[in-house]
Amino acid sequence: MSNPIVGAAVRGAPLNQGVMRFMDRRDWRGVFPAITTPFRADYSVDHEALARHVAWMIDSGCAAIVPLGSLGESATLSFTEKVEILRTCCDAAAGRARVVAGIAGLVTAECVALAREAERAGCDGIMALPAYVYYSDWRETRAHYSAIIGATSLSCMLYNNPIAYRTDVTAPQLAELASIHENLHAMKESGGDVRRVTAVCEELGDRLAVFAGLDDMILEAIPAGATGWIAGLVNALPVESVRLFELATAGQWKDATALYHWFLPLLRLDTVPKFVQLIKLVQAEVGRGSPTVRPPRLTLEGDALHEALGMIRRQLERRPALNGSGGQTAFRIDGTPIALSAR
Repeated sequence: MSNPIVGAAVRGAPLNQGVMRFMDRRDWRGVFPAITTPFRADYSVDHEALARHVAWMIDSGCAAIVPLGSLGESATLSFTEKVEILRTCCDAAAGRARVVAGIAGLVTAECVALAREAERAGCDGIMALPAYVYYSDWRETRAHYSAIIGATSLSCMLYNNPIAYRTDVTAPQLAELASIHENLHAMKESGGDVRRVTAVCEELGDRLAVFAGLDDMILEAIPAGATGWIAGLVNALPVESVRLFELATAGQWKDATALYHWFLPLLRLDTVPKFVQLIKLVQAEVGRGSPTVRPPRLTLEGDALHEALGMIRRQLERRPALNGSGGQTAFRIDGTPIALSAR
């Protein structure tokens, strides 16, 4: 009997025809935007806007693109829409940056099918999320992740978010999965406790890359051992996000902290229930997107909208000015220069 989920997929040859080598552990570093999904007024996916957004992220210095995550409203997308989004992202990236597909769904078989379609579409890696709705124990969680990771030869990231999904993968459990799957190369840690980054690095050494999964933990996570950032506000402020990451990884803590303190009120929007509406609102305020979300989410209104816009506009009025000359780029925050050599 044919699988209706697989049959719903859009078929075709891979579109990502870049010359980059096969993605492996070394490639899991840098700023990886968990991109939003742009919708038209009728809630259909706006593929033209999506392609422009991917290009902007890459032009701003992001190392990879991660569509179909929580911020991408994956739970509201059909299987066919997801595959079409992956194809648009791979085409827009054109080999200039990695494309890492978020893999999530209600049913493990659906996630397995999507992982295989991601490879067919030309993606470089996948980010495996916990199953929606069901709060599984470790035996079930291990089986779900193993089925997804084992379904593809692509480089894989495990997304751990016990706050949102109520399933948790500890450092020893992660080591167990890594011993089974050679292509498990990274973990996105969104538990909100930077000590979890330390625990994974202690348990696995350099076997896995660890990424900060919440926007307002990046400066704490890097000295703990994180090599990357699955970021949200980067969708609206990519240059600032990349510079913050570069400053921190270069050990320029004074400048990194100054930039971080300006950024934090905005970064904290990534950690609240209406994070999708809020991040899209920031995109709209900088002229790089629409606040439209797909129901059951609704755009903000009333006091919630007024309060959010007040804070966003205050921070954007103080947005660091970016100046460049002689091969150097520099931010200025309230007149104070923050310099960083251009890449």
